[in-house]
Amino acid sequence: MKKYMIIAAAVVFGAALSYVLLAAGGGKALNVNEISSDPGAYAGTITVTGVMGGTSPQDPTIFGIMDIKELQCKTANCNKVFVPIKYQGKPPVVGDEIRATGKFVNMDGGYLFAADKLKVVRNHKIGG
Repeated sequence: MKKYMIIAAAVVFGAALSYVLLAAGGGKALNVNEISSDPGAYAGTITVTGVMGGTSPQDPTIFGIMDIKELQCKTANCNKVFVPIKYQGKPPVVGDEIRATGKFVNMDGGYLFAADKLKVVRNHKIGG
């Protein structure tokens, strides 16, 4: 009987740990190239990773992130795709690689990623 209680406790602990890791954004983060072609296909809360490339001049709480692989493009004809993110906290700076957790919202015929959490992973020296 004691053996079954230990097994049950281990299963409950494992399930709780998995939930905490996923809820805290510890799961797989999607990159910009994975989501940019059809952001409406992603319902619910997801985690996105990318590099901050600029801020909206109209709204400083909105900034764009590009795929990390785009940093490798050194030619003038790079086709950088940006995903707009709205975040109410301290914004990242240009070159910050971030992990943002939130969901896509449809605004004025386009999609915006509304982030609830944002973590700066590191900074890539870009733009000067």
